[in-house]
Amino acid sequence: MSLGALMREEKRARSTPSQVYMSKDVDWQMLDKSRFFFLGAALFSGVSTALYPIVVLKTRQQVSPTRVSCANISLAIARLEGLKGFYKGFGTSLLGTIPARALYMTALEITKSSVGQATVRLGLSDTTSMAVSNGAAGLTSAVAAQVVWTPIDVVSQRLMVQGDLSLNKHVPGVISSCRYTNGLDAFRKILYTDGPRGFYRGFGLSLLTYAPSNAVWWASYSLSQKKIWSRFNGPCGRKEDARGSVVVQALSAATASGCSALITMPVDTIKTRLQVLDAEENGRRRAMTVMQTVRSLMREGGGFGACYRGLGPRWVSMSMSATTMITTYEYLKRLSTKKQR
Repeated sequence: MSLGALMREEKRARSTPSQVYMSKDVDWQMLDKSRFFFLGAALFSGVSTALYPIVVLKTRQQVSPTRVSCANISLAIARLEGLKGFYKGFGTSLLGTIPARALYMTALEITKSSVGQATVRLGLSDTTSMAVSNGAAGLTSAVAAQVVWTPIDVVSQRLMVQGDLSLNKHVPGVISSCRYTNGLDAFRKILYTDGPRGFYRGFGLSLLTYAPSNAVWWASYSLSQKKIWSRFNGPCGRKEDARGSVVVQALSAATASGCSALITMPVDTIKTRLQVLDAEENGRRRAMTVMQTVRSLMREGGGFGACYRGLGPRWVSMSMSATTMITTYEYLKRLSTKKQR
């Protein structure tokens, strides 16, 4: 090849935009479903075990009528209830995690695959297609999972805030007027007092909290991932690197979690109180309405700021959970990929 031809080839290579490398996605059709659900149950159960104490702290802060720091709540639980105090309601929560996660992952992957194919047929750009398919997948998976999660939330959260009576001196207002010995006892008492509707207290607010935040989270996660990968790429691209993939996934998840926690915090606080606290009327216990919950929260002082009680633990919980969950989830998909014949 002549020198002139070499120079023209080099100039053409410099003028061509470098292709952004992204870790190859594993599609729903590529998964071994039985392996996917079995390994998913084991992996996500482990993640839930590690992060559960933070959820307990967040829940107790949200239902407390006064501003109490996480440190004070942690010390009070450790001193008066021991380690088991950080895992109240965990058995119930874990029992619901398996079917809820299975429903969530199924709806997520099927929607992402279906909408992704539809956006390609419509001729949308890769970036737009990725954001739309991931956003739609996040929305549908959150709605599907809440059918299982809301009853589990109602029971487990009531157990979470039920500390020893002596704890009430340090964290006033967190103990429900009804005492439960375990998840089954809570289930029976809620069913007897409120009927089946009692298990779906705050269901509308749960959808209002999780459906939009999941849609925003998955859309922003996919866009953040693409943006970060573009920064990691050299002028000639780069080969797949497992360590690099994990770093990019973790950074993208943390980026997507911050705004989601901040935006949905007020609704989450109201939802938690609606599911846990009761009103007293003529000596009888009854469920509070949304407006009663909001007025009660405003009366406790702090104005709108009261809706952000527990923001610290929730922010940490969402960031840690999202980072751990997404890296675990992507790892799970690769473990569950069908062997090529």
